[in-house]
Amino acid sequence: MAYKHTNSKGITYHLNSKDVTLRGGKTQTIYYFSKDQRPEACDLPAGMQVNENQRNGFLTVSRKK
Repeated sequence: MAYKHTNSKGITYHLNSKDVTLRGGKTQTIYYFSKDQRPEACDLPAGMQVNENQRNGFLTVSRKK
């Protein structure tokens, strides 16, 4: 089941992930939110948390502190 989060403005976003190759050849997984559900949808990884920018409601994923 894909993770979804509703921000303070009432807009629901779905979490997606994608494996990208960096310039040095290393592969890294990036996480991003979208308003629609996509095939790349994923669950929130263990040890991660969702943060919201208070000014614009933009959601980001970061490691728990």
